[in-house]
Amino acid sequence: MPALQQRADDTAPPSPFPVGWYLVATRASVLKHRLIAKQWMGQDIVVWSDDDGNICVADAYCPHMGSFLGPESGGSVCEGRLVCPFHGFEFEADGRCAATPFAAAPRSANLGVYATREICGLVFAWWGNEDREPQWELPDEEPDQTGWSGVSVQTLRFPGHPQETAENSVDIAHLRYVHGYHHVNGEYPVVVDGPRLESEFDFSRTQSIGKLDIATLDVHARAELYGLGYSIVEGREQSIGMDFRLWVLATPVNGRLIDLTLAAQIGELTRPNRRIVGLGFLPVAWRAPLMNRITSFYQRRDVLQDVTVWSRKRYRARPRLCRSDGEIMTYREYCTQFYPGNGEPDSQLDLPSERATTAEAAAR
Repeated sequence: MPALQQRADDTAPPSPFPVGWYLVATRASVLKHRLIAKQWMGQDIVVWSDDDGNICVADAYCPHMGSFLGPESGGSVCEGRLVCPFHGFEFEADGRCAATPFAAAPRSANLGVYATREICGLVFAWWGNEDREPQWELPDEEPDQTGWSGVSVQTLRFPGHPQETAENSVDIAHLRYVHGYHHVNGEYPVVVDGPRLESEFDFSRTQSIGKLDIATLDVHARAELYGLGYSIVEGREQSIGMDFRLWVLATPVNGRLIDLTLAAQIGELTRPNRRIVGLGFLPVAWRAPLMNRITSFYQRRDVLQDVTVWSRKRYRARPRLCRSDGEIMTYREYCTQFYPGNGEPDSQLDLPSERATTAEAAAR
């Protein structure tokens, strides 16, 4: 019997850098470190804040003579300006060269900057394959923070692709098989509106410590995607009466690795429906932060189960689906808008654009 031949275009992965908004850092980390250098979307970038709190995400190489601007090379932030370690050129948060030690600042020596948006202390930058102007926006208003715990953040790095990780938002079947959820209901329609996708599902799960089952949770959740770099899951655990938010943010690093960041928070628990592990006996101010720590542990555990699969799987452009697979192809069709050439693999990287080095571009 002849060996089965797999069509080459069936396993060709999509571009590792889809267009969209991708997490760069948290505001807290920028303020703590003052200057951050990292690889993001296959590019070397620097991130800092000026004295007014404006965060800049920029190309990591000085336009003067190409010096690396990160702290590893001696780059620094002084009075809200990024200072080049080689000749002391100073840059404002809009990318403009504001001063040099020995001469007037050249008008052409401006940094390539990325448009940024911030939601609940999470800083995102726009990645575009043809220019730096955002083609669509993240949610207009950030979620209300009144009564909610702080946002806990944890990041995992592994070989992967943001399309594969975001596919979990419609892959209801894996919730049963990989994570052991019960009574999974994914019969809600998937809604696609341009760059926005919404899915909804119900499930129950048993929380355990070791071999001891401590609680059975009954969850209704709604996932909202804006491209492949921004996903938020909001929901309610019915038996306790606990509201939660979980951002699942996949950011390509270098074309092979991705950073998957989980940012979570829990709503205020003034009257929990049951006193789970003594929850009702704690001061109200302690309850949401404690539950956020507990649920973050289980969220990390679930994601690590997925990472075992994600980091080793092979992409299938034409998956052989069955009836229990839900709206996988609806999701795949949604994804095509984020690739040049309508979803065809593209290895072209976006280089810093001169059009985005002005103050007007930074203000967009």
